[in-house]
Amino acid sequence: MKTSKNKFDISYKNITELKPYKNNSRTHTEKQVHQIAKSLKQFGFVNPILVDESNTIIAGNGRYLAAKELKMETVPTICISHLTKDEIRAYVIADNKLAENSGWDKEILKIELDYLMNSELDFDATITGFELPRLI
Repeated sequence: MKTSKNKFDISYKNITELKPYKNNSRTHTEKQVHQIAKSLKQFGFVNPILVDESNTIIAGNGRYLAAKELKMETVPTICISHLTKDEIRAYVIADNKLAENSGWDKEILKIELDYLMNSELDFDATITGFELPRLI
């Protein structure tokens, strides 16, 4: 097993410098891009876009599209330079699929969403991406 000793630094790049990965098999609906944009507005850009040395997006295409929707000029990125081209192709798929393979503890999720919806914080729980009337 290969382990990386790289230190990853966040750098802010002009959004026009970034290039979507042309073979990205993950799709983003307009609705989902709007949800990501709402999340970026609420929480800030807390998850950088991963790019290769030519500024091609490895992970974060949805965040990139949302940032464009919000007309952001710069976005946080991390350059991944320790992977081969084949490893990058595999990571593009793995980054999305591995997260998709997880599940939800519905009891805990309900507790957390109930808290967000009923708190005195006046918090918009739809920012989580869940369609709440159907879920609760």
